[in-house]
Amino acid sequence: MRNVADFSFRPTVPDSVPGVSPSTPPQDRRARFDRRIETQRAGDRPWGDGIYRRRITVRRTGPATVVGELEDDFHHFGVQIDHDDTEITAIAADAERHPWDICAEADRPIRTIIGTTLRDHPSVLSEHDARANCTHLFDLTGLVVAHAARSTTERRFEAEVADPDEHGDRTARLWVDGDLTIEWAMRQRDIVGPDRWAGAPLWNGFMGWALTELDDATAEAAIVLRRAVDISRGRMQDLDDYRSNSELAGFMTGICHAFTPENNERGVRLVGSARDFTDQPELLLADFDDRNPN
Repeated sequence: MRNVADFSFRPTVPDSVPGVSPSTPPQDRRARFDRRIETQRAGDRPWGDGIYRRRITVRRTGPATVVGELEDDFHHFGVQIDHDDTEITAIAADAERHPWDICAEADRPIRTIIGTTLRDHPSVLSEHDARANCTHLFDLTGLVVAHAARSTTERRFEAEVADPDEHGDRTARLWVDGDLTIEWAMRQRDIVGPDRWAGAPLWNGFMGWALTELDDATAEAAIVLRRAVDISRGRMQDLDDYRSNSELAGFMTGICHAFTPENNERGVRLVGSARDFTDQPELLLADFDDRNPN
């Protein structure tokens, strides 16, 4: 039987593996700024020489309001929900930076979660259609809704996934509230260590596996890191080589809002939107406080 999650406890990471950065990635606090000015284009860093980074912050800003933002190389989304202590009563979403122009329309399908019951659980949005939504906005919203059911003010997730070396070896790490919580040694597409994670079904049924095998807090963290590993593969190519999502529709159709059958031939590439944070992790969500004051 799974243990009930205890969010006041942060375990040390057993059987650590060699990797990129043992300390929590730093974060600046500053006013709003243009990522295009202060970071290099993601496509200008060769595959194998960088680190994919993702930062997520969720924060209670009022008795009935919770906000969240997610930023990585390719995306920057924000969401705010209002609730009545029982269910979601309103939602507003922003697309600050995204790969296709139609990603900005993802605030429409996410409105279907209004009326969802608050629940502190990684599958709180399981009754909704993730594929009709922007993957990243949907993931973020799930974290925000779960946080609304907690008594804590803020939660932070910071993921880093190194590009693989010549053997396909890489390390993936996740910090939760500043503590290194999960660390995976990977070879090619598989988790090979530590032992407790080796062989986890990363590409087939991972969420179901995590919800069955892990306590809720660890499952939530593992699902966040699994998504980061998946999206890190976007660094393998220069997305600015494409001008329309129709060029990718052959194998992307149906995976998210931008590639639903009605959208997968009308999206225009936002050239230069993908940025590299390998050497500048402090810039991810550095202006979060400016947009979301306590």
